[in-house]
Parts: sequence; C-alpha cells; structure tokens
Amino acid sequence: MKISDKGISLIKDYEGFSPVIYICPAGKPTIGYGHVVRANETIHAPITEEEAERLLLEDLNDYEASVLRLVSVELTQSQFDALVSFTYNLGAGNLS
Repeated sequence: MKISDKGISLIKDYEGFSPVIYICPAGKPTIGYGHVVRANETIHAPITEEEAERLLLEDLNDYEASVLRLVSVELTQSQFDALVSFTYNLGAGNLS
C-alpha cells in the first residue's frame, strides 16, 4: 500500500513549506515539507517546492514501510494515509 495524493497533500498542508533550514519543535534541522536534514546530508538552500516534494516522497518510503510493518489489521486508504502522516510527524516508535 502507498500513501495517496490526498495523504501527501495532508502532510504538505500540516507541515507547510520552508525553502530554508529551520529548527523544528523537536530541535532538528528541517527543510521543505518537514524533511529532517541528516548530519551527512548537504542541502543547498533555498530549495524549490519541487525539490521539497522530491525529498518528501523519498522520506515517505520509510514511513509507509513502518506502518505496513507495525499495523497488522486491514486499513482503508484514508486510515493508511493518516497513519503515515502520524508516523512522519512522530516517528515509528510512537506508532508502535
């Protein structure tokens, strides 16, 4: 199962867009639509919304996999989208 376009829009709306790196409430350097910048990652800011969406889509692969691994009941598309959004914001540990 993959997150739908509606689910991606939900995350984008919730996160908002930042073309520059900022420190999120969890104290992590973040850019775009909530992409956490890793220590070994180089990002040349400002970034475009298209670049931010690419980062988001790459990030979502891990969060989709976490939901699929941790949830053992059948989900509707809307439920899956909501759980991927939750996991994107709060992490797989909190989902588990």
